Amino acid sequence: MTTAPSTETDDSPDPDFPDSPESVTPAPGRSIWSPLRPLVLRLHFYAGVLVAPFLLVAATTGLLYAASFQAEKIVYAQEMTVPVGESKLPISEQVAAAREEHPQGTVAAVRPSPEADASTRVLLSGVPGVDAEHKLAVFVDPYTGEVRGALEQYGSTGALPLRTWIDEFHRDLHLGETGRLYSELAASWLWVIAGGGLVLWFSRRRKQRKVRGTSGRRRTLGLHGTVGVWAAAGFFFLSATGLTWSAYAGSHIDALRTSLNQATPTVSASAGGEHAEHGSASAESGADHGVGLDKVLAAGRAEGLGDPVEIVPPADASSAYVVQQVQRSWPTKQDAVAVNPTNGQVMDVVRFADHPVLAKLSRWGIDAHTGVLFGIVNQIALMGLALCLILLILWGYRMWWQRGRTSAFGRPIPRGAWQQVPPYVLVPLMAAVTVIGYFVPLLGIPLAAFIAVDVVLGEIAYRRGKRTYAR
Repeated sequence: MTTAPSTETDDSPDPDFPDSPESVTPAPGRSIWSPLRPLVLRLHFYAGVLVAPFLLVAATTGLLYAASFQAEKIVYAQEMTVPVGESKLPISEQVAAAREEHPQGTVAAVRPSPEADASTRVLLSGVPGVDAEHKLAVFVDPYTGEVRGALEQYGSTGALPLRTWIDEFHRDLHLGETGRLYSELAASWLWVIAGGGLVLWFSRRRKQRKVRGTSGRRRTLGLHGTVGVWAAAGFFFLSATGLTWSAYAGSHIDALRTSLNQATPTVSASAGGEHAEHGSASAESGADHGVGLDKVLAAGRAEGLGDPVEIVPPADASSAYVVQQVQRSWPTKQDAVAVNPTNGQVMDVVRFADHPVLAKLSRWGIDAHTGVLFGIVNQIALMGLALCLILLILWGYRMWWQRGRTSAFGRPIPRGAWQQVPPYVLVPLMAAVTVIGYFVPLLGIPLAAFIAVDVVLGEIAYRRGKRTYAR
């Protein structure tokens, strides 16, 4: 980055914003990139203008979510932490203490105290007044059996009300399945916008990338491009991992993994069944069914399952207990065993080390996206990426404003760039976009709609004699 003073002004021609037909016409002998660059610029510009509001919401709520992990520890310290005692009570006694104070519902799972100063969580399902997708977590002092409180819990990371509210706001704006479309749209377009920005930035002449010594739109562009380049890898990661568990693209990813035998294996909850996901306890089952929780936990420990673990009671009379590790920070602990409720023998074991490669990558990717893989370092990195994205969006809109002249606001990029792309490049490019659009529908459908509207508007402008490029 140079410190030399700039002689460029806002009125200087800017190769990133062509204003005339000549700017989209490739000079003789130039590379194939010449006709492609205006096309990428137009896509980057319009995608940024139209999708940026969704990205801004996703970035802002993502920033709050990344900070919610530490906030949760402060807000719910009374429930989550206990004074360290001499020895912990058996798990069965801790559950009995929780049930005495909260007899409604069914014991869905138990998470024994993972650390010396941490409480035990007894998770109850079917409790009146609690969301059907949530559990009531009863926090028990493992040394005294004192119930320190009860809070709604959501998800496998054990999110409590504060983090749950922010998580759902980030995921679907509290609008349910319909609201999930916003976050999938943002994830679908983030990598496209970031990739287009990278291509445009590195295709600029080096002297045009400087920030120091510039002013006006050139300075805004320099800040926008520089920060975007440094944060691009993170944006690609957030986009890819966000799509992993999205509604539509996520289903295609799951189908692909299944076809490649890369699905995540789960422990068998029956004596002779193949691996199938084990559900939560039914209303008829008891937490101490058969040999009881203490012997079941001891069987899991004997198989090497260290803290933190979760014990899931049998779903029915023909099912087994499941003891599974729930540590998703590094190193990941996700081993699981099924324990026969009759004799306490281990019936099935699934080791995270034996998971398929794509299953491991998916687990690590999602955990890094949600801020749990590397703890507070992970959360700070996510907050940094979210802040960068917010700044890039604001700078992008500022450039749009600064590009206007007199009473014009944010003049659009001229049409017609695609007509200059050679057919041997345009046809494969369209085929690739079609395939990607099929697997990522919230990229493909808006893009198709944009192209259709753009063509119609261009034809209308042409018929009115206002078309900005030669036919």
